[in-house]
Amino acid sequence: MNKNLLQRYENNVFAGPVVRYLRTNWGILTGFLVLFTLLSIFAEYFFTMNNMLTVMRTVSTNAFLSIGVMMAIMLGGIDLTGGSLIAFAGCVCVVAIERAGLPMPMGITLGLLVGVVAGFINGVIIAYSGIHPFVVTLAMMSICRGGAYLIADGRPVPLNKDPAKFAFLGNGYLGPIPLPAIYMVVFLFFAYLLLNRTRIGRHIYAVGGNPVAAKYSGINITRVKIMVWTISGFLGAFGGIILAARMSSGQPAAGVSFETDAIAAAVLGGTSMYGGVGNIGGVFIGILVIGIISNGLNLLHVNSFWQYVAKGVIILLAVYVDMYRKKRENTRKD
Repeated sequence: MNKNLLQRYENNVFAGPVVRYLRTNWGILTGFLVLFTLLSIFAEYFFTMNNMLTVMRTVSTNAFLSIGVMMAIMLGGIDLTGGSLIAFAGCVCVVAIERAGLPMPMGITLGLLVGVVAGFINGVIIAYSGIHPFVVTLAMMSICRGGAYLIADGRPVPLNKDPAKFAFLGNGYLGPIPLPAIYMVVFLFFAYLLLNRTRIGRHIYAVGGNPVAAKYSGINITRVKIMVWTISGFLGAFGGIILAARMSSGQPAAGVSFETDAIAAAVLGGTSMYGGVGNIGGVFIGILVIGIISNGLNLLHVNSFWQYVAKGVIILLAVYVDMYRKKRENTRKD
């Protein structure tokens, strides 16, 4: 990429944001374009409108989780509860509507509340106890998965009470665009505003980059941590409700390994495991990469087990690149 050309337009009012985006994410963008081109050539139905819309609908759930995981990683932590929260929130929502007879808005509110409470508890324990986020969220992952099975009596709970209205939330369209894809774009936009246009966003970068300096500059680190994991919990619950709407049922086994996809998308999108570095535009491309890998391998009739292998390799490579980049930065400073 021509750096002189980028510098020429970087401060331009209209071209500047695009130039800065390309400068920050040129690596993942190049990989995405190569992968997209190869799949378009070798997978017969990959580059079609129907398939592109299917990909956008499918990756939306990962997008909700990835936003929260990205912010947790930016603080030097992690959030493993996403997949289990998807199941728990979805089951709570459907059981509240179907078995308890609550109105749909109230059932959805209860499902979202499950995510907020779980995320808040994660944040409080992490902020006050000093236990590593990996351990805290691993424990919460198990609690939420158990809660999903308990509330659903260990089996799927179909929604028979006005199923069409609920299903519309996950299967409906606005024009030709699936509603989940629209939710995804809205949440990505608000996440961008949060991280780049608000005080809490600046505090997240500061705490992740240097928590000691952030503390002495007057930032309330405890509040930042609680807020980040609470947001992550809300996003996981929202994804669970939309997925339950798509399936018209609460599935206690839903969301297994979804947190892995979210971590892969966040790290692949340039979020540093060392904290303090991350951008929502890169994570969006990471989400698309993970999505089209799964979709493309399915269209190529590759054994689905290879998808786990591919995602594992991607995570390792992304973390290695992050480590290499960090070492180079430290070398330059020295």
